[in-house]
Amino acid sequence: MELTRSLVEERAAEYDEEEPFVPVEEENVETLPGAFREGEFGFRDAEWVVQWFYRRPSGTYSNREQREREGRFAENDRQAVRRAVIDAATGGSVAERIDRLRELDGVDLPVASAFLFFSDTDRYIVVGPREWGVLESAGEIEGAYPDPPDLSEYERYLDRCRTLSDRFGCDMWTLYRALWRICDQEAN
Repeated sequence: MELTRSLVEERAAEYDEEEPFVPVEEENVETLPGAFREGEFGFRDAEWVVQWFYRRPSGTYSNREQREREGRFAENDRQAVRRAVIDAATGGSVAERIDRLRELDGVDLPVASAFLFFSDTDRYIVVGPREWGVLESAGEIEGAYPDPPDLSEYERYLDRCRTLSDRFGCDMWTLYRALWRICDQEAN
């Protein structure tokens, strides 16, 4: 399979038509970046990102694992969550942003990538086995999904996605939606 601009556009459009979380995702893609940068968000907004990550129908996490990880996040001090999210949304290197988020209970690198994604969908993208697997199948990234990826692997994945985003003239939100749907199509 080859990733092309037309394939990305088609699959992103299919995502919009087929995926159940689209209205809520679109609202959060529009509102969370500014809210996270300006500190104009509540704990539930941050918690939504964690829930979004685990509740997508990826087949990666059992219901028990989802609830356990979400529960660990819910036990974080609210001010610590607020500081970490604002810090991650407002500056620093990818490593600094990820490290700040990973100080929170229930946040590993993939969840931290979801926070970066909802902080700036032009520059960041969430990482997971589905998205990585599509890039691997298309020959865009070498090696199977490292479960979980470390920082250097995420940076390699992020660089590849940024290159693809530039090549296809789309933002990371569009690329993410396309990768999600392509994975579904490859499985069938």
